Amino acid sequence: MSKQPETVVIAVDVLGGDAAPSVVLEGVTLALAADEGLTLLLTGPAEVVEPFALDHPQRVRPVATTEFIDMDEHPAQAVRSKKDSSIVVGCRLVANGEAHGFFSAGSTGACLAAATLYIGRVKGVIRPAIASLLPSPIAPVVLTDIGANADAKPEYLLQFAKMARVYATRILGIESPRTGLLNIGSEDTKGSQLALDSYRLLHDELEGFMGNAEGNDILAGRFDIIVTDGFTGNVTLKTIEGTAKTVFDQLKAIFSSSLKGKLAAVAVMPGLRELKNRLDANNTGGAPLLGLKGACIIGHGSSSAIGIANGIAVAARFVREDIAKHIAEAIASDQSQ
Repeated sequence: MSKQPETVVIAVDVLGGDAAPSVVLEGVTLALAADEGLTLLLTGPAEVVEPFALDHPQRVRPVATTEFIDMDEHPAQAVRSKKDSSIVVGCRLVANGEAHGFFSAGSTGACLAAATLYIGRVKGVIRPAIASLLPSPIAPVVLTDIGANADAKPEYLLQFAKMARVYATRILGIESPRTGLLNIGSEDTKGSQLALDSYRLLHDELEGFMGNAEGNDILAGRFDIIVTDGFTGNVTLKTIEGTAKTVFDQLKAIFSSSLKGKLAAVAVMPGLRELKNRLDANNTGGAPLLGLKGACIIGHGSSSAIGIANGIAVAARFVREDIAKHIAEAIASDQSQ
């Protein structure tokens, strides 16, 4: 995993996402315009990827596939049986060195299964973890795991936190990230057995561990990293996203319900629009799968074209910052001690 060149090749699943392939192709166009050093390999049906590649010579190469993994399919079974699917082929492109990274807004489980099988884990990594950059209005917060490991052990959480420290340092530029363990109370005697055991392990072995983080700490700027198991992390992330959407939908309804509300909206709408933009998950782009030998970024299924473009940008940044290599070095250093 040597230093990658500024010119980056990213494989993109054109069938990933609720509005694929049209929104994905719009996002690809935006990504190409924003990054001159980007070359893309598009995996998907020939009738979709080949015409698009003809319109973007030199920078886009079609990789025709004949199969598709649906959201409701069993991830591991689908990956094993659909070897010519857009997700599996994208991961194989990374594995064989044709691409530096892979982006998909398709099935999270299938991306996890295919990436683990084909790209492979960094030596010493017990389980890969998905890390999301939460759109906090105060400062970005890395939340991990958000769905790769519904069941976890304390040693998993310790490793998730160490990999997240690499990501926060290299991507967010935070020299000494503050890490919190998501729990139901700040005291070290609170929580499940997993939380209690994890607290002790993180306290003893994790640099920058600041103790337990409650739910109201997540977006408050007290921690740079929040670590938890994949079940809790996924529920937390979707609760935050759903709450933000509900609040803005209700405010919109209130402002439009009367003349007084419409007049008030004129005054406050610019500020609310700015806040909504900060909280928009499309602006974070995608969630990296930490612990792999290469880059695999998973986008939200409802990603807009901007979300797709930002997800591709996250993949390119992940490669350029050598995150996989730095995680490998951090894990190897732990094992040598």
